[in-house]
Amino acid sequence: MRSSPPFRNRGVAAGVACVLLSGLAYAAPASAASPPPAPLARGAQAPAMGDGLALTPPMGFNNWNSTHCRPEFNEAMVKGIADIFVSKGLKEVGYEYVNLDDCWALPQRDADGKLVADPVRFPNGIKAVADYVHSKGLKFGIYTSAGTKTCDRIGFPGGLGHEYSDARQFADWGVDYLKYDNCFNQGVDAKKRYTTMRDALRATGRPIVFSICEWGENKPWEWASDVGHLWRTTGDINDSWGSTLAIMKKNLPLHAYAKPGNWNDPDMLEVGNGGMSDTEYRTQFSMWSIMAAPLLIGSDLRKADEKTFEILGNREVVAVDQDPLGRQGEVISSEAGRWVVAKEMADGSRAVALFNESDRPQRIATTATDVGLPQARGYRMRDLWQHTDAVTAGTVAATVPAHGTVLVRLWADRDWKSYPPALEAGQTDAWFTEAGVPAEVSTTVTNLGRQKAESVSVDLTGPAGWTVVATSRTVSEVLPAGRTLRTTWRVTAPAGTRPDVYGLTLTVAHRSPGGVRVVREQPVSAGVVVLPPPGVSFLSDSPWLSATNGWGPVEKDFSVGEAASGDGGPLTIGGTRYTKGLGVHAPSAVEYYLGGECFSFSAKVGLDDETGARGTAAFEVWADGRRVAATGALTNALPAQHLSAVVAGAETIRLVVTDGGDGMSYDHADWADATLDC
Repeated sequence: MRSSPPFRNRGVAAGVACVLLSGLAYAAPASAASPPPAPLARGAQAPAMGDGLALTPPMGFNNWNSTHCRPEFNEAMVKGIADIFVSKGLKEVGYEYVNLDDCWALPQRDADGKLVADPVRFPNGIKAVADYVHSKGLKFGIYTSAGTKTCDRIGFPGGLGHEYSDARQFADWGVDYLKYDNCFNQGVDAKKRYTTMRDALRATGRPIVFSICEWGENKPWEWASDVGHLWRTTGDINDSWGSTLAIMKKNLPLHAYAKPGNWNDPDMLEVGNGGMSDTEYRTQFSMWSIMAAPLLIGSDLRKADEKTFEILGNREVVAVDQDPLGRQGEVISSEAGRWVVAKEMADGSRAVALFNESDRPQRIATTATDVGLPQARGYRMRDLWQHTDAVTAGTVAATVPAHGTVLVRLWADRDWKSYPPALEAGQTDAWFTEAGVPAEVSTTVTNLGRQKAESVSVDLTGPAGWTVVATSRTVSEVLPAGRTLRTTWRVTAPAGTRPDVYGLTLTVAHRSPGGVRVVREQPVSAGVVVLPPPGVSFLSDSPWLSATNGWGPVEKDFSVGEAASGDGGPLTIGGTRYTKGLGVHAPSAVEYYLGGECFSFSAKVGLDDETGARGTAAFEVWADGRRVAATGALTNALPAQHLSAVVAGAETIRLVVTDGGDGMSYDHADWADATLDC
């Protein structure tokens, strides 16, 4: 729940739309790439609701993230999405529900107390839309709120006090699931409100999946297993890396509560909405799948590019989400932004996500036994994004790009000799270069398998105009198990290249045991940097290396506006305006390159006055991965706090703002007068 989007009325309690769906069980077709699932493992839990609904996480579409209440949300859009589900093969992959969110109704009920569809958006009524969706072999969902009004600023009719009448109306229309939000709830106990609607839905006799959307405020995972099929565990997601990461971290610890018929819901997919990179969208899709979360498409598929359909249509990743055992992945390790999450699968295999939270590539590693597999001579390792098989002696490792995820599936396999050895490729560390100045980078290729790899070769290529020259060997005729081919390269970005992080490609080739040439590409990255000017300078006058923000972009010399760049107001803390600084929204991180040339950092920090009496935030300064200064949780009632740090010799400085422990609402935080002395 939050104040930020201007289209939401906060009322007594409010939140942005959240949709939860029941899904069609999906298993990848039997093949060498995806073996048929074994019978359900012992210990699998029966669905708590006992009605056979939502036995796997819901899959479908919801319009909210792409349209909100704008005019393009209408009957034509809903029908168009249903058509695309069929024409693009998403229905075959397992996407099943086409769902309406807020703003489908008129602001007032009719004389009989019934809900009325907006005749402009839905001129033929809701039943006609539901019938069209059903004619495509799909299912239909609708939205209302467990309060007197829904969450939009207009405040459409909510279901509180109308539960049985509304449930009957939904059933008569052919609704297959109801998403029940939490706005204007009048302070009525959450369990009572949601239990009443559960009973009303059951009384209709129609199988309707019931999704609880009270934002995790009352820990529904602890009490709602016999009330709803799914429950939101967090506040609302938005199309940013900061939001996605924060929500992921809140949902991961709740793995014990997920099972067939009961699912933790970290909110909808943002894939394809344009606010994140393809790497970040693949991470969301990977992590939502390993968390057994609903896969609810939130982008307008009528405008989606092929990369979006490629991500959403990855059957092997979907199979992880839809595994009938119904386990949510558990965190095996998490240190310095390196996450290992493993999920037990019905056929005894393990899905393993190597997730890199940080803003630079990192090597992440685990072992087959650490993720729960028995001791074996060899393990088949299937890369679910590369769609390749290899054998590992037990190590699972990769150099994972910034904000990236490597998702694999592991089996203890007696036929391990039939697969080529797993070759781990990557750069030895992150690196920086100045435009026009040659820099040296090292890459490695390590044989993780049991047998030797033959005719191993590597090649590194950069963006157009870059010069890349190998300065050591690039070929190994035989690479024994456990051995590494190391190569150094001299890389030069063209003069005038603007500061940013750029992608390069490391191509590794070798010959499989059967004589087939195996080629794989591994992303590598380089940061093009500018040294800070000598003396005291404002950070907002320098380019950053990377920036992530909870809502909207980080702003220079203005507060954060949460939408487009430049939409913020003056930086103001405790009634004092500042002309220089950074405006952010927790959770946020902004990193700058220092190159060992600076001595100290200084800023005045606090919550921007535009947050009113709401919001909390905590400020941290990190130098080369070490925290060198921090505040406690600050509120708007506090004046600007002076924060300084010694950064002598540091290569980078990272300015971090956390949400202060109360969730990311109203957390407009300012780094006013942020300066470096170099």
